[in-house]
Amino acid sequence: IKRLYRFAIASGYASHNPAVDVHGALYRWRPRRRATVLAPTRIGELLRAINSYEGHTSAKYMLRIIPLVFVRPVELREAEWAEIDLKINEWRIPAHRMKAGRPHVVPLSLQASRLFKKVYRMTGSGRFVFVGRKGADSVISDSQLKAMLRIIGFQGEMTPSGFRSMAATLLSEQGWNPDAIERQLSHADPRSMVRAYNFAEYLPERRKMMQAWADYLDKLTKH
Repeated sequence: IKRLYRFAIASGYASHNPAVDVHGALYRWRPRRRATVLAPTRIGELLRAINSYEGHTSAKYMLRIIPLVFVRPVELREAEWAEIDLKINEWRIPAHRMKAGRPHVVPLSLQASRLFKKVYRMTGSGRFVFVGRKGADSVISDSQLKAMLRIIGFQGEMTPSGFRSMAATLLSEQGWNPDAIERQLSHADPRSMVRAYNFAEYLPERRKMMQAWADYLDKLTKH
């Protein structure tokens, strides 16, 4: 705004720059970095700790699935069986459940699909994938998900949202297409103001990326 008014003054359209008067008076929002694990050796330790967790039945599978799908925690916690097609290994989240209000598709790796199939044997007759302790109409709470990370020894080092940062950082370092990564994270498309957002964009590449990511995590778990 200051630059705009400087141009206006130089062009004779204005005589005063009001942005100067509020400089320093307005709070500048800064995104808070979510704690995450990025060192491959430590990621392996995290995954082994996750696999050793033997808590609430559906909760332990949610903890194992979240590194493989890197959706927002609330999108995973409130997942419904109607959204998931295990025949084609695909999870389609409707727009009303997404932060940006757009539908989102999550290709499921073979590893993620196997875990969902195990959960289906327990909760597949109901609406929600990850049923909470209060009954079939409840879901696992955000506090419970955080508590599981605390129990396995990663409090303060890893957050539920941190799995998204972990995947985005390492996939970028491994040379994957930044646009495919952004689509998989369901981040806003900067071009969406001039055209409709295609929620299935880069889908073939994203399928390969999600499988490669799951294979990479398997490799880290074994080391």
